[in-house]
Amino acid sequence: MAAELSPEEEQATKQFLEEINKWTVQYNVSPLSWNVAVKFLMARKFDVLRAIELFHSYRETRLKEGIVKLKPHEEPLRSELLSGKFTILSVRDPTGASIALFTAKLHHPNKSIQHVVLQALFYLLDRAVESFETQRNGLVFIYDMAGSHYTNFELDLSKKILNLLKGAFPARLKKVFIVGAPMWFRVPYSIISLLLKEKLRERVQMVKMSELKEHLPQECLPEYLGGSLKLDPLSWNCRFLPQQNGHPDPLDELILVPLASPRDNGSVHTPGPKAMTVQEVLEHVTQKQKRGIYEEYEGIRRRSPAGTFACSLSPFNQEKNRYGDVPCLDQTRVKLSKQFSYPELTDYINASFMDGYKQRNAYIGTQGPLENTYGDFWRMVWEQNVLVIVMTTRLEEGGRRKCGQYWPLEKDFQTCYGNLTVTNLGIENLNHYKKTILEIYNFEVTTNFSKYFSNLSLQLLLHYNSHDP
Repeated sequence: MAAELSPEEEQATKQFLEEINKWTVQYNVSPLSWNVAVKFLMARKFDVLRAIELFHSYRETRLKEGIVKLKPHEEPLRSELLSGKFTILSVRDPTGASIALFTAKLHHPNKSIQHVVLQALFYLLDRAVESFETQRNGLVFIYDMAGSHYTNFELDLSKKILNLLKGAFPARLKKVFIVGAPMWFRVPYSIISLLLKEKLRERVQMVKMSELKEHLPQECLPEYLGGSLKLDPLSWNCRFLPQQNGHPDPLDELILVPLASPRDNGSVHTPGPKAMTVQEVLEHVTQKQKRGIYEEYEGIRRRSPAGTFACSLSPFNQEKNRYGDVPCLDQTRVKLSKQFSYPELTDYINASFMDGYKQRNAYIGTQGPLENTYGDFWRMVWEQNVLVIVMTTRLEEGGRRKCGQYWPLEKDFQTCYGNLTVTNLGIENLNHYKKTILEIYNFEVTTNFSKYFSNLSLQLLLHYNSHDP
């Protein structure tokens, strides 16, 4: 039965498919289907930009963790699926949300392969969100730690599951209940909680076994968790098995598209099939001559970019762009976090990660900030731990202002931008530029972070010919 959508939701789905299928055409893979598009849009309440980000996060996570071409009838995935460790309950909560259950005491890290556990998790969650009701009403996740020991716990796996749930899986996560957590879990949980955005942290609750029925009715809980549901994960999970072998996942082809930059070893400069040697480059330039190189460059400019610019071109972000024709790719833009309780409705700044020699995301390329983006600029510096900024533009050029005065000019002066205070510690005149030493202080960081990141010193290198005093 096709999903019933409002006219606005249908329009958002068409827009999402238009953007994603530009990408599929570029890589010569099958277009995304309407039903799959709806699944990603449902998870982000039909916010097209956030759904596009989710789609690429989902795809990249599955490729990175080897969750592709799954064969649930074959070992070791079959045994993992039937272990009872993870299941989707046969009932829903009162709001219609699906209930997923992970039983920690059944997990034995020394006997399980981590990526196979993640394969089973993805497989069963994917089966759950095939339901339009689950897409619309979301997912409740129960992490049952009752009777578990430290030997059943795997910190790295827990972090990956949370990363999956918080931003790499197409489902609305309503609640996460950690049930019967032992005392030793407090330290690992304090580490894990730092990875969570405030919105998700609010949805995670640690409850005692006796308290769980205050959050979910008895008919929604297994008997051993104080409910009335007779749980048989083996039979329930068996119902999912016949649906996959011999019937390939339609997303496999999209997932197998290589990531833009290798993430396993950080190297981004590896010879491709059409790579030239230095001598071949010299011969090519000699043969093309100046006019030919210009024509070749124009040909490159006319090509469709390997990505999308939806966030930069959104109406509510236009005022944050100094130049209308210099947008950021959605896939490489810097995203501002929400952890410092800022009122902004967007995580956008006109800045992009740039690769260095054999180093991914070595630099950030950005425009000189506007007055209305000073706060965004310093938030980016703080969050990305940017230590050196090289400014090669003049503040004024041709009678027009090219860049705002976003740092305090005189020694010991300071300026506040939201929770951040920027202080000028001193200026040094060098041969071809001035060096200004700045200190950034964040006075509203959490207690857990303050002892590590309470202040940050950085060097700001200004071009000597800029119009600073």
